Amino acid sequence: MSQPSVHEIYAVKYGQNLTGVRGHFFLGPDGDPHDEVMRLDYYVWVIRSPGQDILLDAGFTADTNRTRQRDHWEDPHQAVSRIGVDPATVPIVILSHLHYDHCGDLDAFPEATFVLQKDELEFWTGPYASRGEFARHTETADIERVVRLHGEGRVQLVDGLHEVVDGVWVQRVGGHTPGMQATYVRTDKGVVVLASDSSHFFENIEQDKPFAVHADVVDMYRAFDTMREAATSGLVIAGHDPLIEERFAAVPGHEGHVVRIA
Repeated sequence: MSQPSVHEIYAVKYGQNLTGVRGHFFLGPDGDPHDEVMRLDYYVWVIRSPGQDILLDAGFTADTNRTRQRDHWEDPHQAVSRIGVDPATVPIVILSHLHYDHCGDLDAFPEATFVLQKDELEFWTGPYASRGEFARHTETADIERVVRLHGEGRVQLVDGLHEVVDGVWVQRVGGHTPGMQATYVRTDKGVVVLASDSSHFFENIEQDKPFAVHADVVDMYRAFDTMREAATSGLVIAGHDPLIEERFAAVPGHEGHVVRIA
């Protein structure tokens, strides 16, 4: 009998937001002091097992950054190549959700199937996607690209809990967006949960403080509970937290760019 697959996880940083303040990121009194500068980092995630690299999320590109004006270092496909990922051969890219900083570099992965919750695509092609509070977090070209790729048979729409490959699952948790999904990865530490924007910062899940941008606050609280329960390793990894660089060791030669989670 074959052994269950165990994967490695790498967080690959490709930029940061140096202009955010705490009041942008937390609700009500949790956002105090509202004018305190709070850095937010941009990551893509490499899930590595023998002979295969899976990606979680595809970030955003320099083209998009012309309007977004973040501290953008390089396109995500360039960033992951630092640790030997060949974008041309990546078979699977999981898309946690369809905000601009998670689905912008899809064309750089020509052989990939993109795994997305059906609720997420339905929302962003539905009647409320163009309303201001939602629309400001997306790029029309990104959504159109996902729709085109779906028409080409390259988007796998899933519903709820779904095994992507042995030892990697996605779970719809909602909250931040209607079809937000967390990713569960079996590692030698146990199951590690990659929260993406289900918990932007460790403070969100560890102190039960929802992020300010959301579709449903109740679902954000439910997501915290669901992810804690799934993480047999005790590790729920926040999606944008600069503390990632402090809590986990850098990959030698890639300090400031890549850390190994498990």
